[in-house]
Amino acid sequence: FLSVTEDLVRKRAEHNNCEIFSLEEISLHQQEIEKLEYLDKWCRDLKILYLQNNLIPKIENVGKLKKLEYLNVALNNIERIENLEGCEELKKLDLTANFIGELSSVEALKCNIHLKELFLVGNPCTEFEGYRQFVVATLHQLKYLDSKEIERSERIQALQNYAEVEQKIREQEQAYLHKRAREKEEAQKRMQERKDKKQSQTESKLAFHSKYCYSSFLIIWLIFHVIFHSQDSLQDKENHQAEGDVEQETWRTVEDDEEDRRFWEEPTPYTPESRLETHRYIEEKRRAKDNLRESKNQEKPLWTLVTAEGKVLNVNVPKLHFSLKDDEENNQIILDLAVYRHLDTSLLEVDVQPTYIRVLVKGKPFQVVLPEEVKPDSSSAKRSQTTGHLVVSMPKAKEIILAKQKASASVKRSDCDTLQNNARRSRQVERLEVDPSKYSFPDVTKIVQEKERTGQGPVRLQPEKVTEAKKSYIDFENNEDVPPLI
Repeated sequence: FLSVTEDLVRKRAEHNNCEIFSLEEISLHQQEIEKLEYLDKWCRDLKILYLQNNLIPKIENVGKLKKLEYLNVALNNIERIENLEGCEELKKLDLTANFIGELSSVEALKCNIHLKELFLVGNPCTEFEGYRQFVVATLHQLKYLDSKEIERSERIQALQNYAEVEQKIREQEQAYLHKRAREKEEAQKRMQERKDKKQSQTESKLAFHSKYCYSSFLIIWLIFHVIFHSQDSLQDKENHQAEGDVEQETWRTVEDDEEDRRFWEEPTPYTPESRLETHRYIEEKRRAKDNLRESKNQEKPLWTLVTAEGKVLNVNVPKLHFSLKDDEENNQIILDLAVYRHLDTSLLEVDVQPTYIRVLVKGKPFQVVLPEEVKPDSSSAKRSQTTGHLVVSMPKAKEIILAKQKASASVKRSDCDTLQNNARRSRQVERLEVDPSKYSFPDVTKIVQEKERTGQGPVRLQPEKVTEAKKSYIDFENNEDVPPLI
């Protein structure tokens, strides 16, 4: 059976930051709970408790909730009212659509002096003659019964006829209890019959499987025996075996459908046992369906990502758009994979290898071979906050320095011309041309260096100035009276 767990309570206490000790209100409806426990220990401050639409057969473990004001246990399997004496502040109790047949059990609510509203509609006890008069006369503190206000005149009349009404209620209650005893015996017998039938079906299926396996063994033996005689006979045997498989699968499907039809069309009384049995049957079918789905998922063939020869294949099982860009400026390869925008990043697995990249999207592989070898350790993966795309940057393993080439390519045309002119001029400066027809050997004494030409180009010969110097030297007269120049 399913009971209240701490994880379930914390999960349903999100509005209280998952703190259960100070919890004042909690809703545990439609949780398939079959046993009510631990709430009086974990949540002492509870004021409102919703437990409708479960499988709770008995009210228990809530007597220590002193502050509880509203308890809703509608649509459960409760058969009597009990264990609520400790709920001192209880003001509203909803027991709609249960199986309460012991109407006298409402006397247990006399201690709940603050109880103002009580709901019993949909219970077998509401069909008793004198039901409302008995409840009104028993619980003096009530203001509303089944959403109908209790008038003062109605209470006075109920108290006047209380003895007679109580006797009728006791008689009807005893008849109902005898009926319930028979229903329990029939339910027990029906469950035992179904259990035996299921066991016999399981044994028959096992016998059929063993017989089928033996037949398969015979067929295999016949196949090896017939190989040496006739190929046509072999084909007939295989066809017969395939037909047997189809018939077996059809038989299983028809058997399951027949079982479902018998279960839902079989007339059964509306009792706690039948309600619990229906729930168990639905759960069993659901688990069988889940197991079948898991087995089918396990039987799916694995995707071929690398061939037997070691060749990596390009695979796109999730069928996502992508782009592979060669970023030469940063010497890297960029993959832009258009994953779904609202897909959780935890469902993505990225594996970068030197020659390929693999991304698992919810278990489905995307794999692409890279045009050049990359560095897996230096790679990085990011997701776009706007589009949700996965962007993987993978630096290339072969480093190429392209900064100077890019810089020279970006230089303007005029700068290129200037550089070429400077290079040509430097080449001319390096040469010293001498005419061998005029000079067999350069005369150093005839070289005159001009101050204004110093460092401004190649050295030039000055024959005209040398001649003038010779003339001035010939006309020179030495006068001893003139003091020498310092």
